[in-house]
Amino acid sequence: MKKELLVASALAGTMGLAGVAEAATADFSGNVRAGVTGDDVDSTTTATHSADQKSSLSFSVSETTDGGTKIATSFSVHDEGTDDAGNPAGLTLTFTDGASLKLIEAGNAATGRIASVPGASGEQGITAVASSANAAPTAITWGSSSDNVGFTYTSAADALGVDGLTFGVSAAFGDDNDGTVSSNAETSYSAGITYVTDAGDTTITIGGGFVNADDSNPLTVNDKADVVMMSATAVTGDLTLGVGWGSGSGVDGNTTEIDSAQILTAGAKYVSGDMTMSVGMVDAEAKDGTEGSDGTNTDTLESLSASVDYVVASGVTATVGYTDVSAGNEGSSVSGNSGSSWYVGANISF
Repeated sequence: MKKELLVASALAGTMGLAGVAEAATADFSGNVRAGVTGDDVDSTTTATHSADQKSSLSFSVSETTDGGTKIATSFSVHDEGTDDAGNPAGLTLTFTDGASLKLIEAGNAATGRIASVPGASGEQGITAVASSANAAPTAITWGSSSDNVGFTYTSAADALGVDGLTFGVSAAFGDDNDGTVSSNAETSYSAGITYVTDAGDTTITIGGGFVNADDSNPLTVNDKADVVMMSATAVTGDLTLGVGWGSGSGVDGNTTEIDSAQILTAGAKYVSGDMTMSVGMVDAEAKDGTEGSDGTNTDTLESLSASVDYVVASGVTATVGYTDVSAGNEGSSVSGNSGSSWYVGANISF
C-alpha cells in the first residue's frame, strides 16, 4: 500500500517559511521478513539454527516540470538484525521521450542492462563464504565499482531505430585521494545494451556490458575493476530460463589483487497460480594475490539453491528455501565455508 506524503508543505507550515514551493509527491513502501534459518557446515557435526528478522522502509519522491521532465529520488532504511542503515539515492531525470539521466550514485550502466537470471529466494546461505578470503565472485556484477560522483544515461526504448534495443553509458570521477592501505575507484567508465525480441511464444532478453575503473591505490597492479558481463533469459508462458556469465580482474577493498575471475550462473523459475518454484546455480573461480602481486592462488565457489514461494494473502508470501555450497581457497576445499543451509519464513510487504 502506498500513500502520498506532503512533506515539503508540512515543513513549510511548521517553520513558517513563506514562498516555499509546493511539495513534491512522495510514496512509501516496505516489507518485513521473518523466519528461521539453519546451517550445517561441513567442518562441524552439529547443525545450528536461528531466527532471521529483517525489515526495510523505502520512500520515493518525484515531481514533473512544466516541460514534462520527471525529477525523482529516493531513500531507504534497512534493519538487517543489527544496525539500521540509511541508503539515499541520487537524482534521476526522465525525459519526455523515455530516456533518463541519473546523477550521483551512478556510473555502472552495464549492471542496469543485463537480463535478470532467476535464482532461489529466501534468507539461507553459508555466511562464512562472504566473510572469508575467498575471492571467487558470487554474481556476474561482482566487479561493478565507481565513485558516487557520476552519471548514467539510459536511452529510450527502441534506441537507434532498432526495435527492442536499449543502451546505457556512464562515467564517474573520484577525488584522487590516493592511499596504500585501501582500494577505491577513481575514474570509471561503463556501457551496456539490452535487446528484447520475440521468437514465437517466447520472449528473449539479451544484455551485457563492461565496467572499467582506475584504482586509487598506486601500489596495486590491477585496475579497481576491468570486467565484462552478459546474460540472457527466455520466457515462455509461466516458465523463465536464464544464464549469465562474467569475467575480469580487479582489487577488493582490502587491496587483494583478483585475476582470472570467471563466473557462470543459471536458473529457472516456474509460476503456477499462487506458487513460484525457483532454482539457481553458481560456478565461479578467481586467482588472488597480495597488493602489488599477480594473483596465483585459485579460489572456487559452487552453489545450488532452490525455493518455493506461496502467496498466502495479498502482500504476504511464505518461503521455503535451500542452498548447498562448496568453497575452496588456494586450491584446497574449505569445510568451514562449505555446507548446506535452509530457510522457512514469510515476507509481508506494504
